[in-house]
Amino acid sequence: MISNIFGKTKPINYIILLGFLFTFYWILVLLVYQNAYTPEGLVVQIVILAILLFGIFVVNFIVKRNQITGTNAYTILFYVGLIVVFSDVLTDNNAILCGFFLLLAHRRLISLRSLKDTKLKLFDATLWTGVSSFFYDWALLYILLIFIAIYFYEPKNIRNWLVPLLGVCAVGIIVYSILILLDKEYLFTEHYTLSLDFNTTFYAYWANSTKLFIYAMITLFTGFWAFLKLGKLGTGKLITMRLIAISFVIGLLVTVLETSTTAFPILVTFLPASILLTKYIEVIKKANIKEMLLIASVVLPLVIFITELIIK
Repeated sequence: MISNIFGKTKPINYIILLGFLFTFYWILVLLVYQNAYTPEGLVVQIVILAILLFGIFVVNFIVKRNQITGTNAYTILFYVGLIVVFSDVLTDNNAILCGFFLLLAHRRLISLRSLKDTKLKLFDATLWTGVSSFFYDWALLYILLIFIAIYFYEPKNIRNWLVPLLGVCAVGIIVYSILILLDKEYLFTEHYTLSLDFNTTFYAYWANSTKLFIYAMITLFTGFWAFLKLGKLGTGKLITMRLIAISFVIGLLVTVLETSTTAFPILVTFLPASILLTKYIEVIKKANIKEMLLIASVVLPLVIFITELIIK
């Protein structure tokens, strides 16, 4: 049944997922966490929710425009499912905003496979990565992904290697200039500390560390298995999948460095994880096994969410 609904990209897929995510968001922030908002604060949360929902369209656009997956909606299904599993991300506006701008950066990076407008795409990816770092300073690690993409696609063009450096300088100069005008230039150095403080308090709680470990292992295992089965793909698609896998690893590193009792940047890993999980589902030939896994991808996030509520 799940494969019948999400096996093709249809408007009903968006209606179901966006409707569910909209309802789930307000239940979480208003009923579970019982947050109280001023009228101005409520407007801010509505804007944040709109950005989160629009991100679903961006995710689907990325995978369909670049033909990363088949003509199905499994990627956005997994993306929403991961939000439910790690529901704390919905309480962290920085995670939602950082994740959204990294989606825009990935959109430009993945489209490099066409080898058209390479320098413009590299600059755009650097720009969006720089903006994402306003919310988590360690998001700057994704600059490495840009250099890796250059190595994969056009390493012999020396100008390509200079574009990310120019992009970082451009973002830094603009932001610092604005802060000087506002007489708040100290915010720049206060934000970009890039400290290596590992939050032992958060990971000391067994549920947090166990859930992250299982999530990482399942994603890496399914991604590795998909790579084995996708050996006959064209070089271009294999490079794209390698880039996505590296993005997931960088996202895990950012998550470990930034996560605390109030910060949940794991959202930045959801795009590559959703793609890797989708590719794994696509290589399964037996319809009954595929259907069981898809049903599990819908039921398990809800079970995990409810279980955590009971434990807490």
